[in-house]
Amino acid sequence: MEIFKINGHKKLSGDVTLHGAKNSALPILCASILIKGESIIHNCPDLSDVKATLKILEDLGCTVTRQGGTVAINASNITTSKIDEGVMRTMRSSILFLGSLVSRTGCASIYLPGGCDIGTRPVDMHIKALKSLGATITENGSGITCCAERLTGAKIILPFASVGATENIIIASAISKGRTTIINPAREPEICDLAEFLNKCGARIYGAGETTIEIEGVENLSPCEHRIIPDRILASTYMSACAATGSNIVIKDVRPTHLSPVFPVFNEMGCRLYLNSNELKVEAPKRLKRVKIIKTMPYPAFPTDSQSPVTAALSVARGTSVIKENIFENRFRFVSQLNRFGADIDVNDQMAVINGVTKLHGADVFATDLRGGAALVIAGLIAEGESTIHSIEHIDRGYERLESNLKQLGADIKRIKDEKITEEKKAEQQQTVCERRAEPL
Repeated sequence: MEIFKINGHKKLSGDVTLHGAKNSALPILCASILIKGESIIHNCPDLSDVKATLKILEDLGCTVTRQGGTVAINASNITTSKIDEGVMRTMRSSILFLGSLVSRTGCASIYLPGGCDIGTRPVDMHIKALKSLGATITENGSGITCCAERLTGAKIILPFASVGATENIIIASAISKGRTTIINPAREPEICDLAEFLNKCGARIYGAGETTIEIEGVENLSPCEHRIIPDRILASTYMSACAATGSNIVIKDVRPTHLSPVFPVFNEMGCRLYLNSNELKVEAPKRLKRVKIIKTMPYPAFPTDSQSPVTAALSVARGTSVIKENIFENRFRFVSQLNRFGADIDVNDQMAVINGVTKLHGADVFATDLRGGAALVIAGLIAEGESTIHSIEHIDRGYERLESNLKQLGADIKRIKDEKITEEKKAEQQQTVCERRAEPL
């Protein structure tokens, strides 16, 4: 087991460059199954979720090579349409293999996916959409089998702008027969990146990022090279760390339009933001101002993935801030750990009331999920004294060497082997695992 040790209460300075977006890389890698040939993906982040996805691709018969941030996937010879249960359960986005496999091979057998336990994320919309496209689906409680001789285009109305369901429909429809129309699709930048990748390969996808997406199915796709967009959630995490510590930093390789939903919040907190081409300079005040209310909603509203790091920053703001989480009902699970630092946050009915305190103190805490783990790291950067963050494997799912990049900005943080776990800590960690297992997907 590895942990982060942080000596906090230090200013950050300098510049840091964003890596490729996790939420863009995963669907693009899943979609590469559709292409008979070698796809070259640049700016692919080195994350545990990406490694798991590449492992699935290899198990399916793809040839995968990686050199730095560039990954080459040759999917000419798919040898199986079944995915190992152990790998499936490590991440949520593995559900996207359902659409790509049935479209490419005519059948897909997968287990229910895993990922962070931040709330119920049913696969009902995915299944219903694939049925609309002509697939026959059987479920046995733990797995799904989806078969179709060839998917046929259909009009699909999503009751909620689900990112995963939108991606699965796009992938499944790319080489289907006829036209597919998605009403009320997700509009996130990562949806647009997936569509751009597939269009480079010869797909005919129109309207990505808008309220209606049209997909004209084609017979086959050809290999291409594609560069993944910068990670906007990573950018908001760095912005939160900067704001929380009263620092000044420069974030490179940003897409300003992708960050427009979070800019107003940081302005309200008292931060000054300066954009110069693809660089963002963040200047934080000595102490942040409270934010009246933040409501998480699908893009282009404030993203749920940015909520946890911003919560950590607001824990030391002047006054009381309110955050209403409208996407995942368990997104605030990290708050009990954050309060160990001396934060004063009350959570009730998916709403957090954050009473800003003047300072935080060091704490020994456990990451409960990916973004909540990042929030705990930010709390450690704020706190006086030493902090220890356990269960950092959650953080590694979405942040590439986070400690190295924060150290580059002047943070005193290191990753070390946790060789001396007390019996009490073992019991606490086991309880955390049991709580996660008891929650629905």
